[in-house]
Amino acid sequence: MRQYLELLDTICREGVVRDDRTGTGTKGIFGYQMRFNLSEGFPLLTTKRVFLKGVIHELLWFLKGDTNIKYLIENGVHIWDSDAYRYYNELCVKHGVLPVAMDTFLEAAGVESPIDGYRFGDLNNVYGYQWRSWPKPDGGHIDQIAELIETIKHNPTSRRMIVSAWNVADVKQMALPPCHTMFQFFVAEGKLSCQLYQRSADTFLGVPFNIASYALLTMMLAKECGLEAGDFVHTLGDAHLYLNHLSQAAEQLSREPRALPRMWLNPEVKSIFDYTYDDFRLEGYDPHPTIKAPLSF
Repeated sequence: MRQYLELLDTICREGVVRDDRTGTGTKGIFGYQMRFNLSEGFPLLTTKRVFLKGVIHELLWFLKGDTNIKYLIENGVHIWDSDAYRYYNELCVKHGVLPVAMDTFLEAAGVESPIDGYRFGDLNNVYGYQWRSWPKPDGGHIDQIAELIETIKHNPTSRRMIVSAWNVADVKQMALPPCHTMFQFFVAEGKLSCQLYQRSADTFLGVPFNIASYALLTMMLAKECGLEAGDFVHTLGDAHLYLNHLSQAAEQLSREPRALPRMWLNPEVKSIFDYTYDDFRLEGYDPHPTIKAPLSF
């Protein structure tokens, strides 16, 4: 994972300090690309712990087309809690409803609320909806993932194998506009490669998570389509470090990366939509000795 460390180093050396919507401040660059050969191993950081349980459950949640955090909460993944609660409070103000406390909100995820048409924990039309139910003008929907799989299988030289999460008509109504906005696939010599465009990249916290997520998605799709996993290409727009992460970034740069692990996918699963958490197994993970807690699996 030297590619990731080189990104950190570039931002630390060349980045420009700017304000941001959180008020924390960032140091960042614009336009950067990394490439990972998935035949060399699963691109999971060995110099920093990555919440792999969250990576897997979030990806499965996206693929279900789900946009309510109930599934994530039930599986011990709370990465969307704050955005869901903030969005809920914004709706409460808009509709003149007194909000419940955060713990009550999380316990009620999936249950209808006093706000008409809103269930506690809804995020509106975020990733899963756009991936699986992109709305058509005639009232129908497009399952972008299903269409992608059919194209990979039957027209692998197509240059239109693209999935987009950036639906301009929905962006302002989403709890959080998509950071990883679109991805494209390429088939050559029996291998499936993926390129992701990420408009906004929280390099310390988010990017390691995103790398693992899209590498895993590429592997799952390749397996279903009878291909080997090729390259994962990660193209970043606004690539930044929050100013309160600069010391942690420096610590990362002081560590020597280890050999990459392998990710096992259950060979009995035939469809990308049928995977469960137990169908994945990380093998040969040997992180830096300062990472004391093992990855939860």
